[in-house]
Amino acid sequence: MADIEFDQMPAGQPIKIEKNGKTICLTRIGDEVFAVDDTCSHSEASLSEGEVSDYKIECWLHGAEFDLRTGAALTLPANIALNTYSVKIEANSVTVEI
Repeated sequence: MADIEFDQMPAGQPIKIEKNGKTICLTRIGDEVFAVDDTCSHSEASLSEGEVSDYKIECWLHGAEFDLRTGAALTLPANIALNTYSVKIEANSVTVEI
């Protein structure tokens, strides 16, 4: 079962989903979709409320940036990477694999 439909995902706009007890931030960039933990590793802030540029997402609270492809913390105050999740796109269905 799909977690979301690909054509319902606005490009460059993060979306929060819940799956198997985890809160995940999904972001569509072009024809790709990336999935990382929704909670910033620096503080209890939802990354799905942040800004996306290139392949980075910025936490709205303190400005920490993360690489959506790898989960790596790119700027302080965050220094701990986010968990990333595999994403499968079939036809119009986007499924996060946990």
